Amino acid sequence: MAKIAYILLCHKDPEAIIAQAEMLTAVGDCIAIHFDGRAKPAHFRRIKTALADNPNVCFARKRIKCGWGEWSLVKATLLAIEAAVSAFPRATHFYMLSGDCAAIKSARYAHEFLDREDVDYIESFDFFESDWIKTGMKEERLIYRHFFNERKHKWLFDTSFNLQRRLGLSRDIPHDIQVQIGSQWWCLRRRTVEWILEFTRQRRDVMRFFRTTWIPDETFFQTLVRHIVPESEIRTRALTFLMFTDYGMPQTFYNDHYDLLLGQDFLFARKISPEASVLKQRLAALYADDQVEFKISNEGRSLFKFLTAQGRIGRRFASRFWETESTLGRHRELMIIVCKKWHVAKRLLERTREVTNVPATEYLFNEESTALPDLGGIQASLGKRTRHRRALMRMLFDYHDTDRMIVCMDPGDLDLLADFCGDRSTTRLLEIQCVFSDDYLIGHAVRVGLAGEQTSDETLERLLPTIRGQTTFESDKMRDAEFEHHYIMRQNATDEDNAIPISKFLSIGYEQALGIARTDHLFAD
Repeated sequence: MAKIAYILLCHKDPEAIIAQAEMLTAVGDCIAIHFDGRAKPAHFRRIKTALADNPNVCFARKRIKCGWGEWSLVKATLLAIEAAVSAFPRATHFYMLSGDCAAIKSARYAHEFLDREDVDYIESFDFFESDWIKTGMKEERLIYRHFFNERKHKWLFDTSFNLQRRLGLSRDIPHDIQVQIGSQWWCLRRRTVEWILEFTRQRRDVMRFFRTTWIPDETFFQTLVRHIVPESEIRTRALTFLMFTDYGMPQTFYNDHYDLLLGQDFLFARKISPEASVLKQRLAALYADDQVEFKISNEGRSLFKFLTAQGRIGRRFASRFWETESTLGRHRELMIIVCKKWHVAKRLLERTREVTNVPATEYLFNEESTALPDLGGIQASLGKRTRHRRALMRMLFDYHDTDRMIVCMDPGDLDLLADFCGDRSTTRLLEIQCVFSDDYLIGHAVRVGLAGEQTSDETLERLLPTIRGQTTFESDKMRDAEFEHHYIMRQNATDEDNAIPISKFLSIGYEQALGIARTDHLFAD
């Protein structure tokens, strides 16, 4: 009978990880966990302590700092596989999971399903001939070397790529490798993962090649399996059910999706909303139930496509009667730096990103040129961003695969600030109160069209008190709104004083906050 070793890559929510591991191992299966090296050490200790006495749980020998699109995800997976192969000699199958996955069939059903055929389940389509990649880079993923994280260091990523292309620094794909592509959610037999581990030791040239490709978790295992396993023993499909919205973002499942999920011809599903507590409880009880029978209808993707085409809300199958506006998510933290001097906020944002590694975006509701990923067009104009602000912000959270994010906003956008502060997520504001010289205010008047190069000194003299009063008025309106988490740092305060609101705003220690407060030339015009 099949015995599954789950390969779990995760980076947050230790309580959910503990519950997931306990549920999967309670029926005799086992799990190898890699907890992201960027995550909080206290969270990892909590997981290890809670699962220390469970003989069916092991951990990767090293925690890798993982980033989307990087080789680090493949490296973390290989470390977890090595740990599982060593710790669980009786495991027959190795099933790739994330912390957002949940079983949608019983353990009995999963074991019987895997026992039916002696095969591997992995999406693996020809990289060049298939249409698996819909937009963006294709060949360029492979023939150029990618050293930087596209999401965290986009300028470096783009500059490196463009420089290589301009200088003709492309490279050949290893001659005996036909690159494949597909979903990273696979289920492989024991001998297959053992062959893969042996391959990684013997073919250093292939390892070097994939190490600098872009998004290798969609090509590495898919290519190696085709290279070492006979075609008759491969089923080109995943056993994890997932859908994508029209914007190319993963569809999230909620409490009212239980019946739909059970009817799909898959063993697991992702992504399950962190707020879908009832769904998680029902699926956990289902996994241990060896009596339940399943009727497979497999209509999920076609039904989703139909309903979204009818104008229903794209991320759900129906609106909830208690909710007229979508939420960012109760579990998420949105941190907003509010400052009239945009260059000051941008300097602080960049320094904060360096210190905390939290995804950050500049004035996305004020500057159309703000660097944003392709989110299906919703980011195309300031008007669209403002109209669909919560959807845009939610998609950015999903894009960065994070529960914490920082953005910059102008204090004049009080309606936007009030909207985000009224969301069920945790929203914090850090207002930066600057000193405004006459020269700066004149420059500001020119930038926003209140004055021009030919405006007389007399006109500017009459205009300055009004502009200065407007900045004071905006700050007063923010205080009058009595936002719950509103912190203030001031240009004329000491670094030591400003470190206190920064610490509270970012939920970090005082010394880290002081390092941010001491950003070079922070308030310089």
